[in-house]
Amino acid sequence: MFLLGIKYEIPPLPLKWFPLAFMFMFGFQICGAQKDITLSVFQVSTKSMTVRWSRYSGASSYKITATPKNSPRPSAFAQFSGNSVMGSVNSLSANTMYTMRVEAIDKAGNVLSSAELDGSSSPEVPTIKQAYSKQSDSITVEFSEVMGASGYILRAESEVGDFFSETAVTSSPGTVLQLQPYTDYTLSVMSVNSAGRSQPSAPVQIRTVVVAPQLNSTSPRNDTILVTWSPVNHTVLYTLCIIKEGSNSRLKLNTSDPFMTFDDLEPGTTYCIKGMAWDLEGRPGDDLTVCQITRPLSPEAIEVFLTQTRSGGLAVYWQMVHGADVYLARTSTGQNCSASERFCMISPLSCGQNHSVTVTAENSAGTSNPSDPEEFITFPCPVEQIWVDEHQAGSCWVSWTEMPLVEYYIAFVKRDDGSEERCNTTDTTCHFYCMCGYTYLITMFTYNQAGSSPPGDVFNYTTIPCCPEDVTIALVSTETLEIMWSSVRGAELYETTAEEIDDVIHCKDTAPVCALSDLRCNTQYSVVVTPCSEIRGCNRTCKPHTHETAPCSPKILSVSQTNSSSSVSVLYTAPNTPNTTYTVTAVGLNDTHTCQSLSTSCQLTQLPCGATYDVTAYARTAVGPSLSSYSVPLETGPCCPHTLTVDQVTQAMTNVTWSPATGARSYVTALTSSRGHAKCHTMDTHCLMGCITCGTNYSVSLEAISRTGHKAECSYHGFSSSACCPSSVKLYRMANKTLRVYWHSSGPQNHTVDLIGTGTNHTCIPPPLSSSCDVAKVMCGDVYTMVVAPVNQDGSKVTFCPGRIYSVSCSGSNVGMVIYRGKRSVN
Repeated sequence: MFLLGIKYEIPPLPLKWFPLAFMFMFGFQICGAQKDITLSVFQVSTKSMTVRWSRYSGASSYKITATPKNSPRPSAFAQFSGNSVMGSVNSLSANTMYTMRVEAIDKAGNVLSSAELDGSSSPEVPTIKQAYSKQSDSITVEFSEVMGASGYILRAESEVGDFFSETAVTSSPGTVLQLQPYTDYTLSVMSVNSAGRSQPSAPVQIRTVVVAPQLNSTSPRNDTILVTWSPVNHTVLYTLCIIKEGSNSRLKLNTSDPFMTFDDLEPGTTYCIKGMAWDLEGRPGDDLTVCQITRPLSPEAIEVFLTQTRSGGLAVYWQMVHGADVYLARTSTGQNCSASERFCMISPLSCGQNHSVTVTAENSAGTSNPSDPEEFITFPCPVEQIWVDEHQAGSCWVSWTEMPLVEYYIAFVKRDDGSEERCNTTDTTCHFYCMCGYTYLITMFTYNQAGSSPPGDVFNYTTIPCCPEDVTIALVSTETLEIMWSSVRGAELYETTAEEIDDVIHCKDTAPVCALSDLRCNTQYSVVVTPCSEIRGCNRTCKPHTHETAPCSPKILSVSQTNSSSSVSVLYTAPNTPNTTYTVTAVGLNDTHTCQSLSTSCQLTQLPCGATYDVTAYARTAVGPSLSSYSVPLETGPCCPHTLTVDQVTQAMTNVTWSPATGARSYVTALTSSRGHAKCHTMDTHCLMGCITCGTNYSVSLEAISRTGHKAECSYHGFSSSACCPSSVKLYRMANKTLRVYWHSSGPQNHTVDLIGTGTNHTCIPPPLSSSCDVAKVMCGDVYTMVVAPVNQDGSKVTFCPGRIYSVSCSGSNVGMVIYRGKRSVN
């Protein structure tokens, strides 16, 4: 960039500064009143200093001046356009303090505003003397130190650009870490003080060395160590150095192969092997050391001793060897024991075998060759299989398999009550006596010149349990038999069966008692008690016992009342054998009735009306009674009420009342005539009946109905309804305070007229069969209730005829009726 004929450069910024630089260069916003220009240092180097300033309104250019403090060196300056906010002053002296000044200048050359600050330049650029790599992940740099530097930065970059790092150090030399093996890097050094860092030094290119081979060591023999590794890239040669533990002597060998074998080593001895690789430039890389012990020698002087225990243990002794951690003694049958001392125990031994034993020594490298075998012989084995044959009750033969290396056998037969038999034989069978209900424990021993075998498995033989003798059978319910007996020897479980022609009922229990339920009624059963044991099963030779169950319950088919209300016929099933007696019982609240029969029906007599009964039936044989049948309810017909009264309430209604009837729940009352009839159905003892025709003779009947629908027809004396009330009743005013009453009668009938006023009452009895009547001395201005009623034949007056209310006016001369305030008025 050129400004005012002066060329200056802005040193390259680290990547981390670019966001900050752009923020300051393009992030300004001007708001509010004009402020003085401000100045700050952005970046310094050895020969330059970059500053930034705030934009000032009206400025057409900015001038930056760098004046050294406490130094006669000349000042340096640079000028920038009015759009700039950052600039550098070059050609400065290293490690020197400067006063930096910025001036905002308008187009006329006037200084509008200015600002100053002090800042120092960076130290001199150091020089790299040498750089080298001794580890595959690092490079060491030696450089010249410069005056005024407080520290240094080592910059490392890979040739392909995939790695960049800066490492801070205080002095020379410095090391860059976390590098890749055998990789080219460009390195430079920068000095640092409080003001910033210098320019990078002249770069140098250095390649890291190769990594160390990853050594894997084994000891295939007790005098050999084999070392292998994966080939290392960029390697032309490998160097391995082996040193024996506790010795200063060493052996160094070179190879281009990825393996090496060290022979003629001492058994059981630890050796350490250090390996390194050489690259194409002849530089040694990293080194790696592994330590490996050789396998031990084979143990010698093996001795074996049989112990006196029943398990037949074997004690094995040997001479200890150098470098062994543990010893393993192994027999020819695969049994073994191990120890870190000079002996171990193998137990138990296998019986009846010719054995050999060898010992090997072990350490982390592996096992030695086995020692020379040592031979020995064991005691005989017990028999493998025992069985017992019982050809007839009480006589048993015990047999067993023949075993090798056995001279003779001894069998011990012990009964569970403590008695014992013994059999000594060279054969494979023995005889002994066996009784029912016992368990026999049989133990076998085999013998040879080495001694006795350990005891074999104890063989248990149990004879079948004995049959019970004192079996008793009792019928405890109609279809259940209880069987009891005394416990017998050898029985763990009893199986009781009750057998009929085509059915068998089972009962299993450990107790000497059993209840066989759900049997068929009225059936002969054969009962057998069978003792059982888990081992031998059940004794099926026990004798049977017979017993019959109770008779079956009859089922009531029907209960019907005969023509006579006091007699009931009961029909039922007869499911039992002939000559079975059936009893029918009817139980009421206060009485019981019974009948008996050998057939399928029975007659209950002398039953009262209006009574309820539960009817049941049962059968009886010589064994006992059956269960009672399900009960069937019986209800005799209800009784008729003792009294019944008919009272006429109105001309067309009557009230019929009667006394309660035993057994009746509801009633149907009927009034019947040639001119019509009335009927009422109620649960009460009274009934209000309408639709009655006046002046008519009625027959009266009542039907009493029970809760189950049984009916009783009841008849009573007839009833005559009252005469009919007159119609077209009219009232006329006559002379001399007299009122005349007219009516129309349905037939020839005598009537009476009653006038009931608020002050006086009047009664008029007209001539027989008349249809009018005059009432004298009637007070005007009074209100009267007028009733015209027929007279019954007995002289009584009908009381239910309706009355009419009239108001007698004191004015007017004509006779007539008007409605006055809801009343009839006579004028």
